[in-house]
Amino acid sequence: MAYSMKAQADEDALLREESSLAEESLDLKSAQKHRHLYVSWLVAVALILLWWLVTAVHVFPPLDLPSPLHVAKDIYAISTTGYNGYSLLDNIGASTLRIAVGFFAAVILGVPIGFWMASNTIIFNAIDPVLQFLRPIPPLAYIPLMVLWFGTGQMSKFVLIFFCTIPMIIISAMSGVKSAQESRLRVAQVFGANRRQMFRYITLPSALPEIFTGMRIAIAVAWTCLVAAEMIAAQSGLGAMILTAGNQLRVGVVFVGIIFIGLIGYLMEVVIRTVERRMVPWKGKA
Repeated sequence: MAYSMKAQADEDALLREESSLAEESLDLKSAQKHRHLYVSWLVAVALILLWWLVTAVHVFPPLDLPSPLHVAKDIYAISTTGYNGYSLLDNIGASTLRIAVGFFAAVILGVPIGFWMASNTIIFNAIDPVLQFLRPIPPLAYIPLMVLWFGTGQMSKFVLIFFCTIPMIIISAMSGVKSAQESRLRVAQVFGANRRQMFRYITLPSALPEIFTGMRIAIAVAWTCLVAAEMIAAQSGLGAMILTAGNQLRVGVVFVGIIFIGLIGYLMEVVIRTVERRMVPWKGKA
């Protein structure tokens, strides 16, 4: 009886110690997260202060480099009264919609194609030459064709973004499938796993980190394609706003467009990272 009570006491003490260690680990992770946020904010504030200092000492004329306060006033003006017939929210909405449709269409179609190419040699030999031929062609080369084929409406932007980002999605998915360890697949076969089970529990988890990396690279390319297209064949959107403002020497408005492209691109990156952490929690811990 005494031994049983002692064993129960030891078990309770061990549980309390494990709980305390888990709480300390959570506190440490929370502190590290807050520290990283502080560093990011400090860097942002330092860059704004540097920008203000450069404009205050007139390293460049005010027409060439407006101050942060001047750009803030332009943000307020465009948000309330608009610019060139469109408000800031209209331009942000137009650009974000074009990015979202073209990019997610590339992901939805590109990931299965990458899996198919990685698992079928005939399909790989059929698609890879076309993929490698199209991949180095710059987005600007496609824009005249997109305008001729699909006009200056939304469809030409959707297709351009899709066409320029899908090669990266396909290659990342294909590379991810090939990164699955052969030893794990053989062990699964020994234990009687079928092809569907091996894909779900081994191949797909192994491919996800590569897929998310490809998505993060592709989203930056998507913005490059979009801004180029909006500068040539669009009335609304951040790229069109930047082009119009540049032609009118409204450098403050140009900075507004650049700032919001950077902010929206960063938010999209954060969203992809968050989804990646939820779906691939083991990344970097092996």
